[in-house]
Amino acid sequence: MMLKKHRTLNLEPRTFFCRGFTLIELVVVVAILSLVALLVIPLLPSTDAANLRSSARRLSAVVRYLGERSVTTKTPYLMRLDLTDNTITVKKIVNGEEMAPDDPFFARKLLADGVTVEDVEIPRLGKLGVGEVTVFFGGRGLEEFIVIHLKGAKENRFTVMAFPGGGKVKVLEGYQEVRL
Repeated sequence: MMLKKHRTLNLEPRTFFCRGFTLIELVVVVAILSLVALLVIPLLPSTDAANLRSSARRLSAVVRYLGERSVTTKTPYLMRLDLTDNTITVKKIVNGEEMAPDDPFFARKLLADGVTVEDVEIPRLGKLGVGEVTVFFGGRGLEEFIVIHLKGAKENRFTVMAFPGGGKVKVLEGYQEVRL
């Protein structure tokens, strides 16, 4: 006859608590994580800066695309920047009439929330901070040099410069003054 061995559970304090963490170890880990968070979080880009940067890039892409599109289709386009309402719209000119373009690329929102057009600079008009500015894209693309200054909610700025003829568009950080 065989006897079964019973295992007894050892409930001595030393062996029972050896499997977990002590309170001091947990406090040290939390303190280290808090210190790392305090150092890293200020270095992360804010959403305002990211919105401003992406708005500047979207605007430059639209200007570049409008220039290419007007040259390849031989169809003139207008880009209206309403500085009062802070809106940018694109219109296609067909038989002398303004129409909404059929390309869904132009239907998307160009400026993110909190991003505004601070001013627009064109040689024939100078610097404008209010009203409406119309930029013409003809058979050779963009007809004239244009500088658009965008401002974010936290006073960050980006400058979008578009050059006539070649489709070159630059996006620069900060408010860049240009002598026309």
